[in-house]
Amino acid sequence: MRIIRVFPRRTKATPIDPLAYVGGPDFFAEADEVHISVSFTWDLPEVEHLEKEWRHVAPVKIGGPATGQQGEDFTPGLYLKKGYLVTSRGCNNRCWFCSVWRREGNIKELPITEGWNVLDDNLLACSEQHIRSVFAMLAKQKKEGHAVEFTGGLEANILQRWHAEELRKLFPRQVFFAYDSPDDREPLFEAGKILFSAGFSKISHVLRAYVLIGYPEDTFEEAELRLNETLQAGFLPMAMLYRDDTGFKDAAWGRFQTEWARPAFMYRKYREAFLSEKH
Repeated sequence: MRIIRVFPRRTKATPIDPLAYVGGPDFFAEADEVHISVSFTWDLPEVEHLEKEWRHVAPVKIGGPATGQQGEDFTPGLYLKKGYLVTSRGCNNRCWFCSVWRREGNIKELPITEGWNVLDDNLLACSEQHIRSVFAMLAKQKKEGHAVEFTGGLEANILQRWHAEELRKLFPRQVFFAYDSPDDREPLFEAGKILFSAGFSKISHVLRAYVLIGYPEDTFEEAELRLNETLQAGFLPMAMLYRDDTGFKDAAWGRFQTEWARPAFMYRKYREAFLSEKH
């Protein structure tokens, strides 16, 4: 069956094959089905317009995280670019700002497919057997010349020594953790200690952390404190601006986020944090 996948916007993870479209159809579009995949709730208003455009090509199905639709087994290259993969869905935590547990429920392990950029919601919450199998698959990808990445984010609170040792063997390009709320501070510092003892370096920029900012009652002072604490813990921060279902983005918070997303600025801050240290 010839399936065209349609996306409201292009991201780094959007497929780039001939049957992947961003926006409306072109003159050459032919398919048996059209699947519109929506990741962000603020793109939902665009879906109605896209459905009207694509219904003339083939029957249209609408899905994706923004619709609240529960995920199924992962098919490489279908809704994510080749190399991106998902080996589990769901999360056992109940974070107020996260839709994953509401949509997917508790952690569910999926069949492991090949890829090198892991996007799991909470990989470390899976069974040891599953995690070791994922690492073994990634080791093969590394031998084939692919740079291993964990951009879905790993949970610092459940990181164990053997996790860190296996991660180090993969020589990943980047590994993301998270500092979303004050409760994440101590686990992030402890995770840093475990990772450094396993051989990671503070000056390699491999260890990263998403830092949620701009949520209700957050302040610039408190957000900057969390970002600086992330640096002190040994992680290069990535400021993630909170947005509600409408996608509203406060201009002042947007400028603040941009400052903490500029590589030159963050690398300088990172060097300053460890100027007197040798690693």
